[in-house]
Amino acid sequence: MRAIYAGSFDPVTNGHCDIIQRAARLCDELVVAVLSNPAKVTKFTAQERLDMLQEICKDMPNVTIAAFGGLLVDFAKQQNAKVIIRGVRSAADFEYEMQMAQLNKELDPDIETLFLPSDVGLTHISSSFVKEIADFGGNIGFMVPSTVLNKMFEKNNKL
Repeated sequence: MRAIYAGSFDPVTNGHCDIIQRAARLCDELVVAVLSNPAKVTKFTAQERLDMLQEICKDMPNVTIAAFGGLLVDFAKQQNAKVIIRGVRSAADFEYEMQMAQLNKELDPDIETLFLPSDVGLTHISSSFVKEIADFGGNIGFMVPSTVLNKMFEKNNKL
């Protein structure tokens, strides 16, 4: 089975990594899909996010990294994936993700959504919090992989 785990990954957090590792154990192939949306302002370019994920996932033979734009169900069809993996940290996340899953089901009834709850020790971590804490010079080392920590440091020192 081929599955897709999609997101903006701006930046990749330890929570994302946890979901990637766990999802990779559940399927034969996992495509980690980086959303490229020109209308969305991101800290990292799509290529930078792809590069970080490539580095983070380099030792996972059944994980590939790809960029996409547009509807996730269309990308899933292009990839011959029948499952979309979504990580949920809280009840609010679940409510939002459930709505998205229902919409995706309307768009393509053959694609299923699988929800993976976050590890309890990672539920408080979000990309938004990482960026905000880093922008104010706070320690984000416990929230992101070392690859991302170095890139955040480089990015913030260029500002």
